[in-house]
Order: sequence, then structure tokens, then C-alpha cells
Amino acid sequence: GRVVLTNRLGGRMMKNMMIAAACAAGMAATPVFADGHANTVTLQLQWVTQSQFAGYYVAQDKGFYEEEGLDVTILPGGPDIAPPQVLAGGGADAMLNWMPSALAAREKGLPVVNIAQPFKTSGLMLTCWKDTGITRVQDFKGKTIGVWFFGNEYPFLSWMSQEGISTDGGEDGVTVLKQGFNVDPLLQREADCISTMTYNEYGQVLDAGVNPDELVTFKYEDQGVATLEDGIWVLEDNLTDEVFVDKMTRFVRASMKGWKYAEANPEEAGAIIIENDETGAQSEEAQVRMMKEVAKLTAGSDGALAEADFQRTVDTLLAGGSDPVISKQPEGAWTSVITDAALN
Repeated sequence: GRVVLTNRLGGRMMKNMMIAAACAAGMAATPVFADGHANTVTLQLQWVTQSQFAGYYVAQDKGFYEEEGLDVTILPGGPDIAPPQVLAGGGADAMLNWMPSALAAREKGLPVVNIAQPFKTSGLMLTCWKDTGITRVQDFKGKTIGVWFFGNEYPFLSWMSQEGISTDGGEDGVTVLKQGFNVDPLLQREADCISTMTYNEYGQVLDAGVNPDELVTFKYEDQGVATLEDGIWVLEDNLTDEVFVDKMTRFVRASMKGWKYAEANPEEAGAIIIENDETGAQSEEAQVRMMKEVAKLTAGSDGALAEADFQRTVDTLLAGGSDPVISKQPEGAWTSVITDAALN
């Protein structure tokens, strides 16, 4: 278990929770802060403490938040925690979320807005056994592929649709295996390919004794079907409050300073993660490795969301078949107000 489990609550299951959460929040016109304090920020993570979130822990550890006059609380996620629900109920000022999940929540009535995008590129990919004969996407035909569901299947389904490959099985299609939150289907040869993150599950496959030469990978980024991950989202109504905007500007500025420090110092960042891991379940070696891979995804981002990247995500989601994660072009789903001020 780790990152993507909570991320994967982004589809049909999450949609229902978002409606309930939005109703619970009352969709009030008045801002809903975690505690209303002008210098206090509560951030809800998508998953447990790990290097996927290193920038925030580094900013806290190195005093970058303190330099901005902020007292920041970082709330780890888990399998029973849905960040949009926490945000809707006022349990956090900001959340981290993959864009498909956040856009689904917005379309269903929870007015979340992206204020910063530390992750420039996607870490999602398929990892396949080379001895299956798979060397290109068209070779997926007749194969079994593990896919994460709860909303994260849509980029895959859209990808296959664009390639003209059926997802109903058979010799000319792929058999979709609903993948759990581990790499067992590949290791046990239940699937020819599985979904992996560059910074996590791929390493788990290697840790199981598999040689990289035995594998072939297909990165969503390289295939042109990637969607944005790990953005910072807030409730739209809060952006009408100058005090909130000011503290989030300072928060984003310090967070991006933390991210750039983590990119340049992966060993130190990994050690900081271990210091903050209350579960004791992480190893420093794994966290340093994860940080080095995450750094490739945050590289090139100053925190500002590029409109082209946003539109690519939307286009990918809209290109899916039936029951898409979103059904129309989102309006007002992101703003540059915070990053414009933070970067200045």
C-alpha cells in the first residue's frame, strides 16, 4: 500500500463521496478554513509519509515555512482518507490530489481549484515481462494487463481507445485485470503487464529479484496519454478571502523552495522523510531511491501550472469511452493567482 491507493479513489467511488462531502460542507459562500488562522496552514496528503511528498517535509524541516511566518501541519493520508472529503469538511486548508480525482470532484459539485502544480510530469507506466514478446503497444493484443481502478483506469482506457485496441479481451483486445495495490500479478505471472509508478512499484519489482533486462516499460508520458499528478488544491470560495490568498502564497513559495532543495539533496530529503515517518514502516534506502525518481517528475516546475499541461490532462480524460471521469471541459478549475504572487 502507498501513494496511489488514495489517488485511486478518484472515480465512481470518489464521486459519490464528493457529493456527500459537498453537501456536508454546505457549499457555503463563507470561506472554510482549517482553523481560520492567518498564519496556520493544514495540508492533507494523498498517502502515507514518503518521498512523494518530500518537498513539504523538507520545507518544514529546513525552516522555510517558518521564514514565511507559517505554522504548517502536514496530515498523512491512508486507505480510509479521501483528501477532497477532508478539504470539503474544513479539515485542511489545502490538499494534494491527482487531477483526474480533483476534476471529478469538481464536476460533481465540490468547487476545488488547483493553485499550484509541483509535479510537471507523470510517473505512471506499464511494466511488462519482456519474454511475452511485447515490444510495442500493438503487442498488448491478446495479453492480460493489470490496471488500477477507481478513476485511474480512464487514462488507460482512453489510450487503448486511441490505439484501436479493445479492452474486452480476446485475440485482438486486452484482458484487463483489476490490479490491487501491489506488484503480485506480475511476479505471479497473472498478468503480462501491470501498472506501476516510476518512483515506487517499479522499484518493488526490482526488489523482488527481477532484472531490469527482463522487463519492458511504457510510460504514459511517452505515449502522450499522461494526466497531471500531485497538485495543490483548495476550495474556490476561500480564494475570495485576501487573508487566505496571502497565506497560501507564502505556503506555495516555501513549498517550492522545499521541493527544489529536495531535488538537489535526495539523501537528506530521504532522511527527513524517515524522521517524520511515525509508522516506522519506511527504509531510508527506499526513500532516497524514491526521492531521486520523484525529482525527475518535479524537475522543470516552479509550481506554476502550465495551461497546456492542464488541457492535455482534460483532453485525455475526455477521450475515454463510456462513463468518463469528466464529461465536459472544466471551467475555473485552476488559477495562477497564487503562483503569480509567490514567484514574484
